Formats: sequence, C-alpha cells, structure tokens
Amino acid sequence: MKKIILILIVTIMSVQYAYAQSVDNQQPIKEGYPVYSLGDLYRIALERSERIKITEEDLYIAERGKDKTLSTLLPKLSAFGSYTRYTEDKLSSSGSIIQPEGSLSWGLRLDQTLSLSGREITAFKISKENIEKAGYDLYAVREGYLLDVSLSYYDVLRARRSLEIADANVERLIKHRDAAKVRLRVGEVTKTAVLRAEAELSGAQSDQIKAKNGLELSKAVLARVVGIEGKYELKETPDINQHKMDSKYADTIWALKQTAFAERAELKALELQKKMQEEQIGYAKGAYWPAFSLEGVYSRKDEDPASASLNRESIYGGIRINFPFFEGGLRKAEVREAEARHRQSALLYEDRKKAVNIEVENAYLELMTQEGITEKFRNQVAYAEDNYKAVSRQFEFGLANSIDVMDANTLLVTSERQMSDAQYNYQLSALRLKRATGVLLKTVGGYIK
Repeated sequence: MKKIILILIVTIMSVQYAYAQSVDNQQPIKEGYPVYSLGDLYRIALERSERIKITEEDLYIAERGKDKTLSTLLPKLSAFGSYTRYTEDKLSSSGSIIQPEGSLSWGLRLDQTLSLSGREITAFKISKENIEKAGYDLYAVREGYLLDVSLSYYDVLRARRSLEIADANVERLIKHRDAAKVRLRVGEVTKTAVLRAEAELSGAQSDQIKAKNGLELSKAVLARVVGIEGKYELKETPDINQHKMDSKYADTIWALKQTAFAERAELKALELQKKMQEEQIGYAKGAYWPAFSLEGVYSRKDEDPASASLNRESIYGGIRINFPFFEGGLRKAEVREAEARHRQSALLYEDRKKAVNIEVENAYLELMTQEGITEKFRNQVAYAEDNYKAVSRQFEFGLANSIDVMDANTLLVTSERQMSDAQYNYQLSALRLKRATGVLLKTVGGYIK
C-alpha cells in the first residue's frame, strides 16, 4: 500500500513539475535583437574588419606604386621663370646698354631620361606584378579572417549548447531531489540520498552559472571579431554536413595537397615575389648602363630698357648621355643585395610549401577523426538517455538507489558535452581543411549575399 501511495505522489509531482517547466520555457521572443546566420557574419566581417581594410590599403598603395613607375616612362613638362631688378641701368662708352634696370625671363622645358638598359620598363613590370601579389595577400587575409569568424561562431554555438545541457542537468537533478524527498517522507530512503541529491544539484547550478558567463564571453568575442554592437542572437546552420568537401577536393591527401599548391594565395604571392626579386636583379644591373636624356626648351627674355643685342625668344633641343664609371662600389652592392633577396624569396617559397603540406595533412586527418567519433558519440548519447530514464524509473519504484541515478546522470551529461564538442569540431575541421587547401573563400561565397 505504501508503494502504491508513493507511486501516485511521484506521478502527480512529475506531472506538475513538467507543466511548470513547459510554462517557464515558453519565454517571449526577444524583439529587436538581430539574428545572424554564419553567412551574415561573413558578409559583415568582410565589410567592417580593420585587418582586411589595412590589407586593402596595401593593395591601393601597390596600385599607386605602378603609377609612380609609369611616370618615369613619360616625359616631364615644366615651366620656369625669373625676374631680376638691378639698382640702376649701365651704359657703355658708346651708349649701348650693359646692364638693364630690370630683366624678365620665362619658358617651357620638356625632358625625358631613360636608361639604355630599359630598367624603367623593368620597374614598371615589377610594379604590375606587385599589384597582383597584393591581391593574393588580400585574398589570403580574407580567407584567414573568415576562418576566425567561423571559430568564434562555433564557440558561441558550443557555449549555447553547453548552457542547454547545464539547464537540462539542473532540471533532472531538481526532479530527482524532489523524488528523493518524497521517498524520504514515506521512509523508502535515508536522508543521505536527499543530501547527495542536494549536493549534486548545487554543483550543477554552479556549472549552469559558468555556462551562462561562458556564453556571454563567447558572444562578446564574436562581436569583436565581426564588428557588431549590441545584443544579438545566432541562427545555427541546420545541416551539419554542409561543410563537407566537394567530391573533386575530397579524394586523397595527395589530391588535396595538389589543390593547396594550386589554390593557396600565400603560395601564389610568394611565387610572384620570387619572380619579382629575379627581375630586381636585372633592374640593379641596369645601373651599369648609361642614361640617355632628351630635352626641348622654349625660352623668352625681356629687358627694360632693352639692349640692341637682346635675344627675346629661343627654341632649342639637346641630347645628353651620362655614364658613371665609378660610384664607390654602390652598383655592385645593389646587385649582390638583389641576388641575396632572390635566394631568400626562393627559400621562403619552399619553406611555406612544406608548411602547407603539413597543414593539409593535419586538417585532413583531423576531419577524418572527427567524422569517425561524431557518430560514436551520437550513439553514446542515445544509450545514456535510455539508461538514465531506466534508472530513474527504477529509483521511483525502489529498485535503484540515489548513487545509481547520479552515475547515470553524470554519464548523460558527459556524453552530451562530448557529442556537442565532436559535432562542432567536425564542422570546424571541414572549414580548416578548406582553408588549408585554399578554397574556403570560394566555397562560402554562396553564403555572402
């Protein structure tokens, strides 16, 4: 009879508690808070990121560098003028003017100087290649920044899921504590069961507070990375498999490495830098060649009073060749420096290529690992949920003790947390692999409206 009464009491309390929780969980939607998807965050980050804007300025500077080198290939047109005022005019014994009272001269000059080696053309070519290199640098910065945004985005989702797990844990422990109190009143358990339940509940509430603060911190970090202000919410991408690699990129590690060597913007930039440094050697050697200059001048002169021999207007042209024979070893030092920079750029390229090789392999193996363990953790969560429900029912009927319930609950919480970590780590691993192979910006382009 006592067991029947106990079952009725527990059933009534469970129904009341479930109804109260359903009412409490029906929280009103926070109006006015913007909701961002991962694609929205990508778009906002690309628009507002200071790091990207700095690199865009580097591209702009490179474009202006081309304008500067182009100016050396074009002739220079300049104007000149001068006015001289003397204290007095002077005359010769024959009455001709030696010194006028005032003299005014002005004119136009057209100049063009080129090296016979064509080093100005080489410099212009290098400047165009530098623009292309700056474009690759900008692409690499954008890809890296999108990966940073993704990391922060999934950190928020992970923290939000941790809070949900903590909330569910507190709810289960409250229910278990209340059930233990009921059984204590009817003499089914000792007070130690209630004390154990209270202790576990206090620990769960502490974890709940930590989870709340962790969520707020991760949201603040994401807001800083993306450049958003105020309160906001995130919309989780529903399909966990959306970030899987395309079939043409997901064959073998070898294929992925070849894709990385062909697509990574950093490697393209270093390859261009190596080519530019090789051309810089030719530019430095061009200083051994003479410089060829052309000039054309129009000048006019007026004097007051004017002398009889005054030449008021002149038009003339000139050709000059300047060939420095000795400059203290400057040209030789510049050539040796250019050769050293070329060797250095070749070594940087090979070093970066090896680093990309390891990066791709590490990202691929990490993706395979996360893909394998995610399904296992999903099964573990299902088993842990069934186990907790069974043990809880056994506790209600007196077939299990409080320690059994606590063990089952701990297993469930641990499984849920491992499953959450594995789920988000899998998606991040897929993004890291795309970043490692240099296709991240291409594959997420559809998210950026």
